[in-house]
Amino acid sequence: MRILLVEDEVSLRKLVSLNLSMEGYEVETAENGQVALAKLDEAYYDLMILDLMLPKVSGLDVLTTLRLTNAKLPVIITSAKDSSSDRIQGLKEGADDYLVKPFEIEELVIRIQRLLERTQNQVTDPILESYTFGPNHINFETFVGETAQGKVELKQKELLILKFLIAKKNQVVSRQDILRKVWGYDVYPSTRTIDNFISSLRKYFEEDIKNPKYILSVRGIGYKFVNNSD
Repeated sequence: MRILLVEDEVSLRKLVSLNLSMEGYEVETAENGQVALAKLDEAYYDLMILDLMLPKVSGLDVLTTLRLTNAKLPVIITSAKDSSSDRIQGLKEGADDYLVKPFEIEELVIRIQRLLERTQNQVTDPILESYTFGPNHINFETFVGETAQGKVELKQKELLILKFLIAKKNQVVSRQDILRKVWGYDVYPSTRTIDNFISSLRKYFEEDIKNPKYILSVRGIGYKFVNNSD
């Protein structure tokens, strides 16, 4: 599991990162809110630990921005603010848990484990052998697509992205969801890589790539597959 730790206090950041690494987690760190937002935009994470009082961009602003494009990423707020109003505000903004500083590392680990257990099995594998939309037909077992321009052999990542979008037909799919589903937990390319693959798929299956009919962009979030003939 991959965790983004956002904490401006150097000693605490190093302590938490070391202990979580010893627990088997892969930990990326950010020292301020601006860096955190950049990292969230570039890669997939299973969970974020977020301090509220951050330089440049506050923790609450990071959380608010995140929830505009990603409603699923589990977030644990860590803060010295311990009033009920502070906790309520954090939860209202979209946090899943709130841990008051100073805290025991063991308690943090337990909360991470419980939160991940609730979320890690939510995405299931779509079972799809072939699919037809418009003049296009795809065989997911042979990696061959039949299009208006003729046959095309799809690369593995192209096939998996298209398969995932079709399985989520009419639903908005974020770039982070595609990263998780297609690349898993071994390689973490930039979310811009997704855009390049989408461009290739449109060249194969769209009559007008500037005005796509099937693979639609959802500004600031990701993509949606539509097939009105179903």
